Order: sequence, then C-alpha cells, then structure tokens
Amino acid sequence: MDWGTELWDQYDIIEKHTQSGLELVEKNLSKKYSLKRSGKDEPECRLSSYQSFLDILNETNDYAGQRELIAENMMMSICIDLTKYLQELKQERKTYLMEAKKAQQSLESTYKQLDSSKKRFEREWREAERAAQYAEKTDQDINATKADVEKAKQQAHMRAHIAEECKNDYAAQLQKFNKEQNQFYFNDMPLIFNKLQDLDEKRVRKLAQGYILFSDTEKHVMPIIGKCLEGITKAGTNVNERNDSMVVIEQNKSGFERPGDLEFEDYSQGINRASSDSSLGTPKGPMELLGKNRSKNFWIFSKRSKPTVTEDFGHLPPEQRRKRLQQKLEEICKELQKEVDQSEALGKMKDVYEKNPQMGDPASLASQISQTSQNIERLRGELNKYETWLAEAGGRGDTLRYKAHTFNNNGAHDVHSPDGAHSDESTPDPSQAIYAEFDDDFEDEELTAPIGKCTAMYNFPGASEGTISMQEGEVLAVVEEDKGDGWTRVRRSNGDEGYIPTSYVTIALNK
Repeated sequence: MDWGTELWDQYDIIEKHTQSGLELVEKNLSKKYSLKRSGKDEPECRLSSYQSFLDILNETNDYAGQRELIAENMMMSICIDLTKYLQELKQERKTYLMEAKKAQQSLESTYKQLDSSKKRFEREWREAERAAQYAEKTDQDINATKADVEKAKQQAHMRAHIAEECKNDYAAQLQKFNKEQNQFYFNDMPLIFNKLQDLDEKRVRKLAQGYILFSDTEKHVMPIIGKCLEGITKAGTNVNERNDSMVVIEQNKSGFERPGDLEFEDYSQGINRASSDSSLGTPKGPMELLGKNRSKNFWIFSKRSKPTVTEDFGHLPPEQRRKRLQQKLEEICKELQKEVDQSEALGKMKDVYEKNPQMGDPASLASQISQTSQNIERLRGELNKYETWLAEAGGRGDTLRYKAHTFNNNGAHDVHSPDGAHSDESTPDPSQAIYAEFDDDFEDEELTAPIGKCTAMYNFPGASEGTISMQEGEVLAVVEEDKGDGWTRVRRSNGDEGYIPTSYVTIALNK
C-alpha cells in the first residue's frame, strides 16, 4: 500500500505531513530546540520517527547532564587554577614586551639621529661645493675686486669646515647606531625572546596538565555517556519509515474512490448531461468537487475551505468518520463505566447507612444518586445515538459491530454476548481497542473455508480484542476480505482467528 493509491485525494495532508517531517530534521540540526508537549491523540505521536526524536531528546538531556558535571569539575579543578596562572603569565609577558618596546624605541631614536646627521652632512657638503665653485668663478672674473675674491674664498673655506664637522658627526652617529643595532639584534631582543619562549612553554605545560585532568574527568562519566549514546542508537534503530507511511494512510485515508470517467455530454442531441455515479458517496470528478469555482487548478492541489464540524462527524470522509465515531463510542463507554461504578458505590453506601444510621444519613446521598442516574441515562442516550451513526457509516456490517452496554435498574451493567446470554464481567478497557470490540461468534461457529493466503510484511502485536498477532514473514489463511475499513480476518494453522491490518500483509486470493 502506498500514498499514491490510498491517499490520492489528500494533497493538503501529504503537503503538511512532509513539511512537518522537514521541520523535524531542522529540529535535529538546530542548536536550540524546546520540546513541545504533545497530546497522546496528536497524529505525530504514532510515528516512529517522532517517538525516536523524543527518545533522543531525553537521552541528549541525560547526556547534557553528564556534560554539565564535566563542566563543573573543569571549572572547580581546572579553570580556576588556569585563570589564576593566566593572570601571572599576562603580567610577566607584559613586562617582557615593554622591555622589547623600550629597546626598539631606543634603536629607532638612534637611527633618527643618524639619519638627521647624514642629511645635514649631505646638505652642508653641497653648500660647500657651491661655495667653492663660486670662489673659483669670482677669482677668474676680471671685473671682480680683490675684496670680492677674498670674501668668496673665506665663505668657501667656512662651508668646507662646516661640511667636515658634519661628516665627522655623521661618522660618529653611524658608529653609535651600528653598535646599538648589534646590541639590539644579538643581545637585547634574543634575551627577551628567550624569556617569552620560556613563558610560552610554561603555559603549554600547564595547559597540558589541564588536558590530562579533563581526560580523567571524562573517564569517570564515560560509561553513563555510553549508555546515553546506546539509547540514541536504539532510538534510531526503532525508526520504521514504512510503518510510519502506513500510519499516515490509516490516519488520513478518506475511503472515497477516485473519480470515474466523465461521460460525453452531447448538447446537440439534448441528452441528459448528468454523469453517472462511479460509487456511492464518491466525488464524480474535479468539476463537481470544484463546484462553482471552476477556474481554479485541479482540486487536490487547491486550498479547500475548512468544513463545518458536525456532531456525527459527517463532515469527515467515510473512513475517518467511522474511526472517529468508534473512538467517540469508546470514550462514552469509559465515562459510562465510571458513572456505573459511582452508582454502585453510592448504592452500597446507602445500604450501610440504612443498616447503621450512626454512620450517616441515607437521605444525604439522594442528590448524588439522582445526579448519577441522570448521567447514566444521558450517556446511554449518547451511546445509542453514536451506535446508530456508526451503523449508518458502515462499521463492519454483520461481521464487526460495537457491543452496546445495557444497564439494569440496580445500576449494574451487562454486556450482550453473541449467544444472547448476559455476562456480569466488567467491560474490557475500550482504550485497549484499536477499532472496536470484535464479535466472538466465529469462535463457536464451524470454521469458514479460507478464500486465500496472506504474508505478513510487518510485525503486529494483536493486543486488542478480536485481533490476532503475527510476525513478519508469517503466512496466514484469509477467511474474510477487507470490507473497506482496513481490516482483514485471518486464521492460523492451529485454528486461531482474528483481524489484522490489511496494510500490513500482501494478499493472494484463490482464483
């Protein structure tokens, strides 16, 4: 069974389901995810992928608890000590860096003095050359006076003297810089770098000790973490994607058949244009389903308005309506059982009060007894009403019917057995039933001849009354076909009979 066949008219459901599936993956990948507490009736709760995700969250929570323990130990045993040691290293490093910066600034200052003396020497040497050239030119000028020649020579001599002094100063500064540079690169900085190296090695050694301590802490919680990881692995192994697909079918199958072919409407001959019904209650075609809004896309891909909810669940498709009606019957029966138990308890209490007036006044229970009786009558009416609606919805025909509960005047309840006798045994808990209680008639009747065989594709526990368990690969005899409600009646070789989900088996009927 697949979605393409069983959920042919559930585009919106499939779209929503696949989107929620993608969101589940995003939650798995998310760094932060707050678990939303879902009700037990929500569709996702029956999916193995959803349940596995919840299991993984629980295991991850336990895993995180161990990580918190590790973090606490790290903080108390490792981080505090490392933090204190770190402050000492920072101060020591700061001192070394200041020494390096001071040495670098001193070398830069000496270099600036050298550069300044060099530029001054260059500038004064050029001035001296120009003064010498001017003196020579003046001496050769026949129009220049002796005083002019003498003045030019004195100026050239002075500039040459200044240039020589600058030269000597530049040489001295160069010698000083080379000495300091040699001291900087061969003594000062190597010493500072060695100190920083020693500091860094102490840091690495201290950090390595922290690593070892961290490893020891990890070893203490590793067995617990291993169990958490095993739980996560088990949760992943428990995911059954094929079974989840079957659950989606069971939850959303409408029971409608796909529209039949539209008849040719010959307007020229005036022939009745009404198309024949393909099946009772089955949509006849996209135009009928679209109604007046015929301009939209094909109906299963269009957004359909939300139907008006009705008490008899008539707004639901046949398959889902039957399931909801049966679920409602189970709820009413449970509530009715509570009221019956309450009625019996009040009756016994009244008898005690009547025999022993000192223990209480019987009249004080009158209002409670009256209210309980009214509740029982109301619930009996509800029960009959929903049983009628279930019969209208199809149920299981003559083979499967919901057993009605009847109550005698004393408040005790009886369950009609197949042979018409009454049993005083308490009604089985309806919450344990998948569909409804099944008739036990076939247990007393002559065995029906098999109409085929089926092979189980999945395991089925058969925990509900009227069902039968099976294991994957098991071959069973088919004694009754699925009548549209998703259940097939089968028999084992030892004579045990019961119902199993049709979607869980492959069936081969006799020709």
